[in-house]
Amino acid sequence: MITRSSLLLLLLTAMVAVSCQQNAPKKQAAIRDTTHYTREEYISLTLDSNLLNNYLARDTQYADYIRDFYRKRNFHYAWINESGVTEQAGSFLNMMGMDASYGIGAADSALMMLFDTLTAQGKLRSGDTTLPHADIQLTSRFFSYANKTWGGMTSDKARDLEWYIPRKKMDMSSLLDSVVAAKPGDLAGKEPVNRQYNLLRRELARLSELEGKTKWDTIKIDKKSYKKGDSAEAIGAVKARLSALGDLKENENSPLFTVALDSALRSFQTRFGLTVNGEINQSTLNALNVPLSKRIRQILVNMERIRWVPVDPGGNYILVNIPEFRMHVYENDQLAWSSNVVVGTPANSTVIFSREMKYVVFSPYWNVPPGILGSEVLPGIKRSTSYLARHNMEVAGGSGNVISPSSINWSKYTARNFPYIIRQKPGGANSLGKVKFLFPNEYNIYLHDTPSKGLFAETKRSFSHGCIRISEPRKLAIYLLRNDSSWTEKRIDAAMNSAKEQYVTLKYKLPVFIGYFTAWVSSSGQLNFRDDVYGHDAKLAGLLFGK
Repeated sequence: MITRSSLLLLLLTAMVAVSCQQNAPKKQAAIRDTTHYTREEYISLTLDSNLLNNYLARDTQYADYIRDFYRKRNFHYAWINESGVTEQAGSFLNMMGMDASYGIGAADSALMMLFDTLTAQGKLRSGDTTLPHADIQLTSRFFSYANKTWGGMTSDKARDLEWYIPRKKMDMSSLLDSVVAAKPGDLAGKEPVNRQYNLLRRELARLSELEGKTKWDTIKIDKKSYKKGDSAEAIGAVKARLSALGDLKENENSPLFTVALDSALRSFQTRFGLTVNGEINQSTLNALNVPLSKRIRQILVNMERIRWVPVDPGGNYILVNIPEFRMHVYENDQLAWSSNVVVGTPANSTVIFSREMKYVVFSPYWNVPPGILGSEVLPGIKRSTSYLARHNMEVAGGSGNVISPSSINWSKYTARNFPYIIRQKPGGANSLGKVKFLFPNEYNIYLHDTPSKGLFAETKRSFSHGCIRISEPRKLAIYLLRNDSSWTEKRIDAAMNSAKEQYVTLKYKLPVFIGYFTAWVSSSGQLNFRDDVYGHDAKLAGLLFGK
């Protein structure tokens, strides 16, 4: 079992070299008493430029950043003045030392000890040669920390992990300027991360603490399920587990299945994407029995992803979270509403990317994609030409003109050389349903209605060929056209039930993010976990922690 300290060290070394090294864990620095740090904003001490250049000749990773930073401030110190170490330095060192997602290495510990020594001296000695080196070293550690903690892996690595949402841009020099000028206690507000990052970081600290003081034995049951009124030893163990996780508010572990336990189980099942029935069954036990070390890793993997996303996605946007099988509509950066979706199967995985929503298409045609054309439609037509009529399909040329099926020699065509388009005509049985929503992209992925409504009731909803089926298409159409007075609900209903395809260009483009998060904190403050439906967590964990 991986302990908290060894896991944090693994993360640090992985983010430096993207490899796993079996070093002894470092003891985390103690919380510093920042009341001794000075508050003077202007620092009159200056660095010797030759000393700076000599240092950068040895430590070259962030040399350009460091040189530009000091040059712009006319080589004035950033972290130390005549009265001592600044409070901003203490705040940054504390944040670095307490960050459970970072881990403290030898260089960090040595620097913290040096600054503790300088702080204990009180007023600094004139001519102390350690001062300029200490200031430069802290600046260097800042760039290293910022790059690892707020920047994450490179864009190339993200693409290798099938993540195509554009990475956020981060100006680390400007960020450092704001940090050294920050008011006491305001450092956390300067972090260039999406708000979800700090929410997960707090949950990481909570679970890490829980791991250190809780024994996580496997719980077993001797029947298919337990429900209200039942009594068994395993029920007491489940109560203790749910109490530790925060779902069961009262701390009692009697063997009786109570009303409070039913409510706690429903809370847990909701947070973990399970069938919500308030019963102790095998699927619920499987989730309860996952070791905390694995949940901690899962949080760390998703914190890495959060490092890549925009700090502020912009007031209005749509997020589809693939492992959650849910679409979320945000208005003014607040969750407006959500609905279930069906995403691609693991073999036909939905791509992780972002684009702008531009069109609503009512009563759409469905142009059969090459994969389905070759595997299903052409073989069906070759068996019987009535296949087209049975599926409400027609053949069209490049200009959209309809072609008679009897004029085509089907035997000589495959999906590779088929020169026509086969499309399903508008109607209730159309595979795209009554409306689709386009955010043009090279992956040919979009949101759409579906006649197969029953799949939305399933707990795990990865059934499509890659596109995303939504359970409330009418609601989404009304939402997207809400600022267009010409599109009343009555007109939208008529367009959805027409036999004629109709494109509508949105007046205001809306960002759409197709994301992949298996751990997050909901708008109600609940920590959620989901299964790694496409195996993306496993790939990223391999890079972070080693195989």
